[in-house]
Amino acid sequence: MRARELINFNGTPGKYNSITDVDDVEVGHSTIINGNGKLIVGKGPIRTGVTVIFPRGKSNPHLPVFAAYDVLNGNGEMTGTIWVEDSGFLETPIAITNTHSVGVVRDSLIQWIMSNNNFKETRFSLPVIAETYDGVLNDINGHHVKQEHVLEAILNANQFPVYEGNIGGGTGMICHQFKGGIGTSSRQININDNTYTVGTLVQANYGKRERLTINGLNVGKALLTQFPEINSNYIPGDGSIIVIIATNAPLLPHQLKKLAKRSSLGIGNVGGIGANGSGDIFLAFSTSNIHAFSRKNISDIQMISNDMIDPLLQSVIESTEESIVNSLFAAETMTGINNNKVYELPINRLKELLN
Repeated sequence: MRARELINFNGTPGKYNSITDVDDVEVGHSTIINGNGKLIVGKGPIRTGVTVIFPRGKSNPHLPVFAAYDVLNGNGEMTGTIWVEDSGFLETPIAITNTHSVGVVRDSLIQWIMSNNNFKETRFSLPVIAETYDGVLNDINGHHVKQEHVLEAILNANQFPVYEGNIGGGTGMICHQFKGGIGTSSRQININDNTYTVGTLVQANYGKRERLTINGLNVGKALLTQFPEINSNYIPGDGSIIVIIATNAPLLPHQLKKLAKRSSLGIGNVGGIGANGSGDIFLAFSTSNIHAFSRKNISDIQMISNDMIDPLLQSVIESTEESIVNSLFAAETMTGINNNKVYELPINRLKELLN
């Protein structure tokens, strides 16, 4: 069940209500779940993974896209963003994982890029790798994400509906003290008789229960049973959220920066505040202007007027909000290290509250 089956969200979604509704975008996951019981560092239990996003698909991974990023609270990491900001381009796939696996995922993606014939002119790479902390459920210091898992996520990448919840990088994540993880959504809008798509994908791992708001109703205060059963150090509200925004609208980097900023408003609609212990980091890219990047030639590009961009900004807010709620709907109760247990969102109780 996805959230839209129960909730009347604003806006019109695309075919799959997914970031893969945007031209050429592909998403793949690798999920690692193994072991139960007491934490033994290096042995588990393991509840983690990797999610990869190809802006132009695996057939054209070498073609850069205009991009920009933004930060609500910086207690997190998204590598490669300095060059994205300075150049205005995203030149690699994106990967999302847990906090302590950023390095191995980055190195593995670089090796894949350098061995891929599509990148034969590439001398060095600064890939974008983002993270959120899954150490409440996962043996995060065991460093269980390996190159093989990055390659598996790449192999699995496709343009079909995206699996959500306890999968890929979102496997061990917690959202508003319920089980969280990966969520996605999309919106279609018309500007000057042209139809454009905006899609978002989140790795949701943030928030306190009492602030959880769905469809404008603060349901968190009425869902105070089934709090996580935690036998380790855990500060509710700490965590992070990564938001990746894709669109096929012809936008330049400064306009994509505007889109990235609006993720914060979507998070706020669900009850996020950008807490001090949270890393809330967002990246937006456009699949339009396919020939914009050139090392030698002057490029002809298109752009939407700034005065016409508001529907796109609104779509990011709506899609981010729905992506987070989709992650909660899809995620299932999970027990991890030290028998720490995080419960899924109680859908039947939520139905009663929304009615």
